[in-house]
Amino acid sequence: MASRTDAQNRTDPLEELTRRFVATRRLSLDLVATLSDADASAQSMPDASPAKWHLAHTSWFFETFILRDHVPGYALFDTRYPFLFNSYYEAEGPRHARPHRGLLTRPSLDEVRIWRAHVDAALQTALPDLPASALTLVDLGIHHEQQHQELLLTDLKHLFAQNPLGPAVWETRIASEVAQFSAMKWIKGADGVAKVGHGGPGFAFDCEGPRHDALLTPHALASRPVSNGEWQEFIADGGYHTPSLWLSDGWAWVRAEDIEAPAYWDGDRQFTLSGWQDIDPAAPVTHISFFEADAFASWAGARLPTEQEWEAAAAAFDPHGGQQLDEAGPVQPAPAATDTDLQQMFGSVWEWTGSAYRPYPGFRAAPGAVGEYNGKFMSGQFVLRGGSCATPRGHLRASYRNFFYPHQRWQFTGVRLAKDL
Repeated sequence: MASRTDAQNRTDPLEELTRRFVATRRLSLDLVATLSDADASAQSMPDASPAKWHLAHTSWFFETFILRDHVPGYALFDTRYPFLFNSYYEAEGPRHARPHRGLLTRPSLDEVRIWRAHVDAALQTALPDLPASALTLVDLGIHHEQQHQELLLTDLKHLFAQNPLGPAVWETRIASEVAQFSAMKWIKGADGVAKVGHGGPGFAFDCEGPRHDALLTPHALASRPVSNGEWQEFIADGGYHTPSLWLSDGWAWVRAEDIEAPAYWDGDRQFTLSGWQDIDPAAPVTHISFFEADAFASWAGARLPTEQEWEAAAAAFDPHGGQQLDEAGPVQPAPAATDTDLQQMFGSVWEWTGSAYRPYPGFRAAPGAVGEYNGKFMSGQFVLRGGSCATPRGHLRASYRNFFYPHQRWQFTGVRLAKDL
């Protein structure tokens, strides 16, 4: 949940909030502009959702927690929609089962667009009269929709990859100059007591705080994420066939799922949002699981960084920099510019850490339904840091904590190595 609204000194806070709301809602529509109704309705696996569902769920969020709860006399656009488009909020009652979202051929994509327009108009009309608590929820809703924009892209990629035709979401070829990867370098990290977690002004999800002290032991971080070329060396050296490199659960997963390479790889090609393309050896490897990241680190004689080590290093960098999502179109991680310092701390690929996703000291979930946003998922998952090429620019912070189960890899997930000194 938001700590407070993200107001900028140079402009009126309400005007800025309105601008961000409009821009975020527009980008979601732009992301589906090339899709047919069938494209937007299909679901490739239980972990993914149809593009149409993402558009609808984010509208449900604004309609439920702002318009329904804070605008007197507001009537729901369709009283059947909350059952269809509630995601996991138990406090909001029963809902359609997640694995069956692909069966929702109705409402159509166009009908969802009409609903979105209705919600947008009602919310913009209501904004000037909303109390501060509701404006905080609007800010939360914007960041929530940005999360779903990234999920929409990765879910579309997974869906289109199942088609033997290898179709492209966008026919535009992803610009990439194939180059040989250069040797990574080791950059000494901070040690001693460091402050981590969100504190002070600006938006943050509740799981990012409270700010607290963390003890960092002497360590170094790799100058960049692991590259495709380095991962190809891992494969060639039998990395997927050497049980001593793997955690027990990871080795069981590799054998059960017949894992031989990152997701979307086929020999020297990989599936992208622009269809099949050659693998760029210098680009960061992506679509790897925590299990794979940990096995690679073992093979390389290194380890995964802790999330505290990562955050202490990232605090010196601009979270709005790097390769992030600016507009609708194909995205794929690109190579680092140099290896002279820490590169690609923000954007490109989400970086697995060795840290379990658990609450910080003093964490308390917010009361009510919005308190279900993060806290109840703090079990069995690992933290990723830094964002990806599919993360909307402006969404990230050094304290940002993403989290997934150790076997999941359909997101733009990669790895940066660490080692003890």
